[in-house]
Amino acid sequence: MGYGVIVTDVLILLGVGIVAGVVSTVVSLASIVSYPALLALGIPPLSANVTNTVALLFTAVGAAAGSQRELAGQSGRVVRIGALTGLGGATGAALLLLTPAGSFEYVAPILVAGASLVLLAQRRLIAAAAGMGGEHSTPLRFAVFAVAIYSGYFGAAGGILMLAVLGAMLELPLIRVNAVKNVVAGLSNGVAALGFAAFGPVRWAAVLPLAAGFLAGGWLGPALVRRLPGEALRVVVVVCGLAVAVKLGYDAYR
Repeated sequence: MGYGVIVTDVLILLGVGIVAGVVSTVVSLASIVSYPALLALGIPPLSANVTNTVALLFTAVGAAAGSQRELAGQSGRVVRIGALTGLGGATGAALLLLTPAGSFEYVAPILVAGASLVLLAQRRLIAAAAGMGGEHSTPLRFAVFAVAIYSGYFGAAGGILMLAVLGAMLELPLIRVNAVKNVVAGLSNGVAALGFAAFGPVRWAAVLPLAAGFLAGGWLGPALVRRLPGEALRVVVVVCGLAVAVKLGYDAYR
């Protein structure tokens, strides 16, 4: 792919972004779709990760626009939790930028595999987190911060982990918790994206079509969340994610 893109690449990235944006809002695993696509277009792992994070910000923008019904009356809560996720995202981004590029290439297969398995256990995680306290619980606030650090560093399955923590913090229907998750996770990605834009090897030619797809997919996703159970999509994403992890591991460790 180099430093530019051809028309075919633009169309591929746009389509990948739409699918990943929908996957992000439905099962919280956009990076399992978009990160391997960037690798397949010839972008090195570290550059693919930071490019993906910058573009992923637009999923949150689209999701917020499509979730006004679920976000009604929650602006104060979003600001409070978003402050934690923003700080965590900045910390994770700093860790990534201070890590040698080769190190990330070796850890990426583990992160992708772990993210896929977390998705498989999503409902158990949310159930296990229930009853741990309310919005002002110090352990749960620390958990939000820790998940945001991970999201700033890599991010795949960060939304699932965040949904589990927020499910324990907020006495709300899951669909409203999911809407909050989409926005505060977006704040984490947004702060990380600022750091990557200034100091990381971002491929801007890939960001633009991918971001456009994320924006559209993020806007469409909440409507699907209201209608689809998402179980079939969950299984497909898990299988594909594990296959990607095996391929990345083979390339990195051979």
